[in-house]
Amino acid sequence: MRKNSPKNQRVNQEVARELAGIVRNLKDPRISFMTTVMDAYVAPDLKTCKVYVSVMGDEQEKKDTMAGLKSAEGFIRRELAHSLNMRNTPELTFILDRSIERGVEMSKLIDEVMAKDAENEETE
Repeated sequence: MRKNSPKNQRVNQEVARELAGIVRNLKDPRISFMTTVMDAYVAPDLKTCKVYVSVMGDEQEKKDTMAGLKSAEGFIRRELAHSLNMRNTPELTFILDRSIERGVEMSKLIDEVMAKDAENEETE
């Protein structure tokens, strides 16, 4: 299976959808309730999967959530195997996705620049 083939894209979407449900129902107190599975990329050989998660909160919450997800990798993988009928269940690697934070920061910077431009136009 090629990396960007339609089949691989469907597998990625299905794995991400299933993982979102599994992570939402985890009972580990370290995992923040504001944890979202953003995307999943399954390798073409179905052996590995990179799971991008977003956690809203401070840095300590993010560290705790990532530690909780790392310790629950085996359980999550087993639950994924039960819910998906795949030849191989991929080995999961959780990666913290900071794209939402960067987007908010960029929006704030743009708003600041726009306010300064408006202020400069008024003074001229």
